[in-house]
Amino acid sequence: MNSYVIVFLGSGLGGVLRYGVNVFVPRLLGPSFPYHTLTVNIVGSFAMGLLAGYFAIKADPGQSWRLFLATGIIGGFTTFSSFSLDVVVLYERGAIAMTAIYVLASVSVSVAALFAGMFLMRAL
Repeated sequence: MNSYVIVFLGSGLGGVLRYGVNVFVPRLLGPSFPYHTLTVNIVGSFAMGLLAGYFAIKADPGQSWRLFLATGIIGGFTTFSSFSLDVVVLYERGAIAMTAIYVLASVSVSVAALFAGMFLMRAL
């Protein structure tokens, strides 16, 4: 199968998952803070850590699977452009403290989640 088709199918699935989070999380936690994007960034980073750890340490299933899972599904699920937009919206609303908290939490916890995913995969 063509690489573009593999990525296209994976990103479609990732996009559907992203949409589910975008609908469910604000209903659960409210729309005043971009919890949905924060959730996606953390979960996506953790999943990428799991995949990267698996591919590096356990087994490499090949280019097609890497494209489908990492570039496709996870790439379609989490986008940093959404994060950037949320930062600007919070800032423009005058929520300076919330903007700072959001930026710091998104970056630090997502990077920590990636480390945790890699650590977990190495331990298995």
